[in-house]
Amino acid sequence: MSPRKRLNKKSSSAMKMLGAQVAAFRRAAGYTQRSLAERIVADEETIASIEQGRRPLKEDLAKTLDELLDTKGALSVGVDNMPEIDLFPLWAEQFLDHEREAIVLSSYQNQVLPGLLQTEAYAREVFCNRVPAFDRDEIEIKTAARIDRQEILHRKVPPTINYVIWEPVFRLPIGGREVYADQIRHLRTCAELPGLSIQFLPLHRATHAGLDGPFILLETPDHQHLAYNETQRGSQWVSDPDEVSILARKYAMLRSQALTPEDTRGLLGELLGEQ
Repeated sequence: MSPRKRLNKKSSSAMKMLGAQVAAFRRAAGYTQRSLAERIVADEETIASIEQGRRPLKEDLAKTLDELLDTKGALSVGVDNMPEIDLFPLWAEQFLDHEREAIVLSSYQNQVLPGLLQTEAYAREVFCNRVPAFDRDEIEIKTAARIDRQEILHRKVPPTINYVIWEPVFRLPIGGREVYADQIRHLRTCAELPGLSIQFLPLHRATHAGLDGPFILLETPDHQHLAYNETQRGSQWVSDPDEVSILARKYAMLRSQALTPEDTRGLLGELLGEQ
């Protein structure tokens, strides 16, 4: 086992231990997850994720909880002594934080299928295609982390999600025939999830509003609207209302130019019939 893999397992255990401490301190102070979330103006799912070790406790929140729960700085000390988690670079961690909390996600993709819709085999093949190559342990760690993100699709109250995906992405047989067929079947299943819709943007369109590349729009629990652009070697957060508005208008046009979710489900069935 590589040192990096050991590090991430240790980090995962440490997150669960610190999360269990948050839960114990919360109960001792007489709060439910919901009442604590309301008190600190956060989402209940955020508290649940931290307590279950699925989400790291950040320094500023640890200080707030230390004061509110009268924990004598114990949570802040825990955060300061957490092992480094290096599954994702900082800019990606920031996106994942917003993705976990988002009440609305809208995404245009023209390269690969969105991470939240990928099967384990497809995700593994995406990471295997990376240049320079990841080592085998790193591929497995990143694949598992991507699949873990998909828990938001199955929450009791999932976010509202819409994807517009360019036709070549649907047809690119990443991983070969079997992986591709399983991925298309998975997409058809995902298309039936509550609050989730997938729209196919046909290749035959002479023009469309996504020529500048992929992007993601998010709405936070406090109704802040953000946008996110990921590039080859980094990313860009967009929070300026005027700039977010431009991307929102592009996305609205893309939805009107794409097939309906119903027609897209029919197309997925046709793609499966081609196998």
